[in-house]
Amino acid sequence: MQKNAVAVIFANQRTTADAEGYAAAAAAMVAAAERQPGYLGIHSVRDESGFGITVSYWADDAAAQAWRDDPAHSAIRGQGRAGWYEWYDLQVATVIRAYDWRRGGD
Repeated sequence: MQKNAVAVIFANQRTTADAEGYAAAAAAMVAAAERQPGYLGIHSVRDESGFGITVSYWADDAAAQAWRDDPAHSAIRGQGRAGWYEWYDLQVATVIRAYDWRRGGD
């Protein structure tokens, strides 16, 4: 990850409602985000209880805000509030340092 990238950290608790609809919407949102100017990448995990964390990375705050304001993203956010999430927390942070490591890449 590049230094000074913007990380949007989305922690959430899923409901049990409409798992198939949620999965389809999540895949569509990842595909849409990948087409956005300034998109750098994403990491996402969810446990058996439905708790999840998704971190999306953006070149700058303007790119992250443009994604927040994207009409399709806004519509899906409304569906999430209406039925897919019990709650969510979102933080926006700047990456000041980044490291990575891959097995076999030494």
